[in-house]
Amino acid sequence: MTALADQPTPLARLGRLMVDWPLIPLTLLLFALIGALEVMQPGIVKAFWISNTIKAAIPLAMLAACQTLTMLTGGIDLSAGTVATIAAFVTATLAPLIGVPPAIAIAMTCALVAGLVNGVGVAFFRVHPLIMTLGTGLIATGCLLVYQRFVISTGTLIPPGLVWLGTGRSFGLPNALVVFIPFAILVIWAQRRTGFGRLLYAIGSNEAAARLSGVRVWQVHLALYALSGLIAGLTGLVYLGIVKTASLSLALPLDLPSVAAAVVGGTSIFGGRGGYGGTIIGALILTVLATMLTLLQMPEGGRRILFGAIILAVTALFIRLTDRT
Repeated sequence: MTALADQPTPLARLGRLMVDWPLIPLTLLLFALIGALEVMQPGIVKAFWISNTIKAAIPLAMLAACQTLTMLTGGIDLSAGTVATIAAFVTATLAPLIGVPPAIAIAMTCALVAGLVNGVGVAFFRVHPLIMTLGTGLIATGCLLVYQRFVISTGTLIPPGLVWLGTGRSFGLPNALVVFIPFAILVIWAQRRTGFGRLLYAIGSNEAAARLSGVRVWQVHLALYALSGLIAGLTGLVYLGIVKTASLSLALPLDLPSVAAAVVGGTSIFGGRGGYGGTIIGALILTVLATMLTLLQMPEGGRRILFGAIILAVTALFIRLTDRT
């Protein structure tokens, strides 16, 4: 009787699977959604649809990298969408004035500065990342509105190279994979195989213990949020090539879905657990789900409600199955 009592329950096995091999249930869920989509509209799942789905998921997955890396430390970056928008808008408005390379350089510098401001606030002033990044995003939005007044009559130029990346296809696949594949490999390698990546997990698991072990937590936070700013800036450039329009709200709609992609992908909002591989699948899941909602003609308000509900439901399920509090 004791041996039978010691055997794990099905829920415990599922929780162990989610912790040890999160990509397996996520991949099964992705294929289940694709199957449901094919049932809803027979013939929709074909090569062209797969290419479009990947193209739509790439900017979401890239922006979700900001959330994944910061969430590993128990933080979050709510300024990522704003920083991506600034990078795209600055590039498009400065390109006709000073040329494409200097415009991109200035745009990425703006993204880096925003990330450094977040890092300074979190690392030195001990402001909670939620509050710090939210405040930085609001300030950056105001700065963008002021900047717009000075360039409103100069026109915009979408760099042809970004258009090629955003809208072009090679061998039936989106050209954006030229950027995304090396990017994803680098992020996955960095979080698992470098000292910096291991420090992110250590701080998220127990920041006090990491400090006692000699980790300079402030340096990690400063580098982390600076890196998040650069990733958001790069995402803005790729997204600019996809939409081919300079807008003051370009990447803002990706903010909430980027958090949802990280959470759905198995990254714990409490820190210390998760990975970018799961986030990529999470971005694909949300993209397929968005297609299903489009077929159901659900309005944007309903989509936002659903994404919020997904975050709450997945977080609650994660705590229930893994006994994390």
